[in-house]
Amino acid sequence: MGKKKSNRKNPSKGERVNFRKRYQGRVRDGDLTREFNQGEQDSLADVRQSERVSGKGDLTRKRTVSQLKDHENDPSRAVDLVAGRVLRAHGLANTVLTDDGQRLECSIRQVLKSLSIDGRGTVVAGDRVRVRMETESTGMIEHVDPRRGVISRTSRGQQHVIAANVDHLLIVASAAMPSLKPVLIDRFLLSAEQCDLSPVIIINKCDLVDPVTLQQLVGVYASMGYRTLFTSAQSGVNIDSLRELLAGKQTAVAGQSGVGKSSLLNAVQPGLGLAVSEVSRDNQKGRHTTTSAQLIPITDPRGGAVFDTPGIRQFQLWDISPEEVSGLMPDIRPYVGQCRYANCLHLAEDDCSVKNAVADGRIDARRYDAYCHLLEDDLLKQ
Repeated sequence: MGKKKSNRKNPSKGERVNFRKRYQGRVRDGDLTREFNQGEQDSLADVRQSERVSGKGDLTRKRTVSQLKDHENDPSRAVDLVAGRVLRAHGLANTVLTDDGQRLECSIRQVLKSLSIDGRGTVVAGDRVRVRMETESTGMIEHVDPRRGVISRTSRGQQHVIAANVDHLLIVASAAMPSLKPVLIDRFLLSAEQCDLSPVIIINKCDLVDPVTLQQLVGVYASMGYRTLFTSAQSGVNIDSLRELLAGKQTAVAGQSGVGKSSLLNAVQPGLGLAVSEVSRDNQKGRHTTTSAQLIPITDPRGGAVFDTPGIRQFQLWDISPEEVSGLMPDIRPYVGQCRYANCLHLAEDDCSVKNAVADGRIDARRYDAYCHLLEDDLLKQ
């Protein structure tokens, strides 16, 4: 009898993975046509007759990469890998905080940078990684754990991951300087719904306006179940409440430039020293004082950390189709199934229950207008 074939994978082998197209494999040696014309037919017998461009072979775009479990299961290949979390990823410089509290400046293993992945960066703030120590303060990132709670946007047709392994999203807007942009808040809320994150809306600089003028907008968000908090980093309004929101959670702080994200974090944790700048009085646009996302541990007995993200003036949604948008909006979602057409986009279709709900005042007209602009000016043009 033949030997029974086992379905069990060999733990000593790695995993076959795709590489970027720019990865340069070995090229064919010599020119077969020239050799044939020169009468060197005898040498053709020793030349490989074909090359595979996929699967195995010198020209393949796949390579075997040893996985983390190889080092754990095979003592002969054991490598001292230290677990940690990326605090900041900026080009080739990556700051990692190990689980035992050591801060390392790390580079990325070349094979990880060559992997064929969708996205702009191999490592982002918040990633759980395994690092091979090189010196007491430096290391090499050898492995990146699978991500969850990923906040992304579209940038140049690619996925731009802003932060990974996030539990909550703090959407920061400003009552003035720069002026409040509900459309940007709506887009962040859609991203939070898609990623199953708990969003909280922070309206900063509330000391610059009369809060009564914002009550209608706040009421619309409250009716959908979103918590809204008025704050002021300058006067200290609700800073203690904000500190309670952040304790014990992994929270991403997002918003447009100049709304005061870094100022709020400086107020929450005195001595943090994040760079801040004034908003231009000419165009009411903020300056990019935060150039890359960074993870900041909170000095609180309950733990927690916040992601201070760069200011974003335009937030293009990633991996959301036009048909999905209405289902991600809590105020529109209840009426979607009542439309005449199953594929109704709620724009110009007949017998649309969403448009009827807007006409009857059951859906806020501004929210519906933002929905229409998102589909017509962004998603339907892709």
